[in-house]
Amino acid sequence: MKFIRIVLVFYCTLFLNHPSAFSQEKILNEKEVTQMVQEATQLMLDEKHEESLIKSRLALRHAIAIKNNNLIANCYNTIAANFDQLTEFEKAFFYYRKGLLYAQKTKNYKLHNWLYNNIANIYCFDKKEYTKGIYYYKKSLEYSNKIKDTSQIVFTKLNITWAYFDIQKYDEGYPYLKYINQHHPKYGKENTLVALNMLNGMYHSYKNNNNKAIQYFEKAIKKGRQLNEKSDLSFTHLEYSKFLFKNHFYKKAYQNLNQYNTLTEEINNDDKLKKANIAGINLQLDEYKREIDNISTKFKTQEQLMIENQNKNKRISIIIISSLIIIIILLYFFFQNTQLKQKNKLKDIQRKIQENIITASINGQELERKKIASFLHDNISALLSSAALHLSVFSAKNQNNSEEITKIKSILIQTHYKIRDLSHRLLPSLLARFGLFYALNDLCEMNSNSTLHFDYQSNIPSTTRYNEDFEMRMYFIVSELLNNIIKHSEASQAIITLNEKEAKLNIEVKDNGKGFEIKQYQTIEGFGLNQIRARIKNMGGKCTIHSTINSGTTISIIAPIEYQNS
Repeated sequence: MKFIRIVLVFYCTLFLNHPSAFSQEKILNEKEVTQMVQEATQLMLDEKHEESLIKSRLALRHAIAIKNNNLIANCYNTIAANFDQLTEFEKAFFYYRKGLLYAQKTKNYKLHNWLYNNIANIYCFDKKEYTKGIYYYKKSLEYSNKIKDTSQIVFTKLNITWAYFDIQKYDEGYPYLKYINQHHPKYGKENTLVALNMLNGMYHSYKNNNNKAIQYFEKAIKKGRQLNEKSDLSFTHLEYSKFLFKNHFYKKAYQNLNQYNTLTEEINNDDKLKKANIAGINLQLDEYKREIDNISTKFKTQEQLMIENQNKNKRISIIIISSLIIIIILLYFFFQNTQLKQKNKLKDIQRKIQENIITASINGQELERKKIASFLHDNISALLSSAALHLSVFSAKNQNNSEEITKIKSILIQTHYKIRDLSHRLLPSLLARFGLFYALNDLCEMNSNSTLHFDYQSNIPSTTRYNEDFEMRMYFIVSELLNNIIKHSEASQAIITLNEKEAKLNIEVKDNGKGFEIKQYQTIEGFGLNQIRARIKNMGGKCTIHSTINSGTTISIIAPIEYQNS
């Protein structure tokens, strides 16, 4: 469900140019930089995003030059807001967070409020990390209270309500909705009326107050059409169709679902058109190109000077070369020793390169897992659900319960569940929502059977959360080790032990299987132990393997913990 996107329009700017180039320009004062930020803001409001980003970049350079944290934060926020409007949410998220780092060095509570709110939007809508999103919304609410901005308090509480309702926590979201209903007539904005009426409809649907739910949904749709609020209107149609379908009003449910699909397609087309009209959106590439051109120019200049010097000093060069030849002969044995050392260093470098290649390959696999899982869950699964709903509406409308339609519905449902299971295999929902320790415990239970039992042991609270990428890496490493046990060990029991010590995660995987020769493990197909060892080493950790034929295998991993960013 899409949240109300807040794009702060009072702040701007983007990337730093090369210092040597900037040093030749006049440094603007605070008033002039503020004026430049305002101009970039207006360009963004006029949807001239490329021009806004260019001016924002220039303003940021001057803001950094005068060391004004408030202006720097404002610039980053406007940069993020531009990307937010262009649906470049990863870039927007990156610059919102950079803006927050500088805002935290100031007492600009209004800016704190907006940045926390915008980051929360991305967590909830794009990343589907509702726990983090609600945390950031509540941080935003703290600053709304500090500046005593009732209008902003109403707005933020509306977002919090939507977040709770989106994950079916209606009782937790209702106190916020109650506050909004009380204060919105005086402090709310007209363009949030569509969302407010929709949320009231959702709550009364949850309470089975059908008449009130219908009134609120119809009111939201009417207001959405008046204000041309496509996004909120589309989700109103979606929630209304769910309510109607639950109450067996299939024809009207189908009509609202069709309206939702039509509006969603229009919104997507608008976003694509907006992106297509932006020629220079990736200004970073422009900066890198300029840097490369500068380096190339400097290199050519140096080369020309070298040729001129060689022509002028030809005789001196001959003497120097002759002297060097003599020195090379005298130091022959010394260089032999040096070459040997260099060969050893080269081997180390090659080994490190190989480790980096392995790490990059695994990183790519994890990224693809995440993309494919997101695509399956957000697109294919949604389409299957929509198809099943259309088929149910058709059957109800035509009172057709033929065997073929029943089979089709069954196939759609089975396919939906298989797609969902595949999505969870690629990126387990337990890992994303509840963390590494819930996911590993579940993994052990899921892989245990009558012939092989996985015992999970940990003295770390299961609610502990680390950095998302760190949790994903450790989960798939342990998952690979468990797969090795299942496929190769012929074990009847395995124990997975986890503990945290001195900011390091210690993992031990031990089985009572047939074991193997340590010297030969690098050539054992399918084990993936080389990749695991390289990955752990690249993280600054340590991986040790102990195995004896017919006596089982123990693999110990010590990895520095990457904690969550606040």
